[in-house]
Parts: sequence; structure tokens; C-alpha cells
Amino acid sequence: MRPLAWWGLLGLALMVSGAQAGDSLRVGSQVLVTGDGAATVVALLGKPSYKSHARAVSNHSRSRKRRGTRVTSAAASPGEHWQYRRDGRVIVVTLVDGRVTDIDERTR
Repeated sequence: MRPLAWWGLLGLALMVSGAQAGDSLRVGSQVLVTGDGAATVVALLGKPSYKSHARAVSNHSRSRKRRGTRVTSAAASPGEHWQYRRDGRVIVVTLVDGRVTDIDERTR
């Protein structure tokens, strides 16, 4: 294999591993992953500091016009958003039908 192709494969592997990073969260010696149930979230992270129940909204009521295109607010994403504050970070777990669909980790 040529050296240039080898670097391309390494770059592809790094991109794939980076894309999966948002789908899991290490909590102590255990890992929370998308697809886990709400009970697993509570067992690993405890009671959330904030919950929001997203509901379906029409584009007209929750959107604003920006240069001719409609931008829908992030609150319009489906499911529940559970927010946790841990070690200087904010973790938002999105649940749809009782299952984790997204894990978003941010620094404050």
C-alpha cells in the first residue's frame, strides 16, 4: 500500500470514530449509548436537573424568517430533552419513546 493511501485510511478512521463520539457517554466504568432506555439514563446519571418536553409545532408559530427561508427553532426537535450538569459540562440526553436518540455534551 502506498503511503498516501495509508494516510487516507487513517483519516477516514479518525472521521468515523469522531462521528460515533456523540452516540455514547462514559459514566464511571459504564457507557450510556443511543438506544438505551430512560431507566438506564436515570441509573447512570440520576435525576435530570432540567427536563423539557418538546412538542410538534407548526413552522409558523415557532419559526422566523431569515432572508426568505424559514428557520425552525431547535426546541421543535421531537422527544424529551434531559439536562445534566456534571464536572463543568452540560449533558443533554434526548429521548424519543423512552429511548436515547442523542447525547450532546458541552462545556459551560
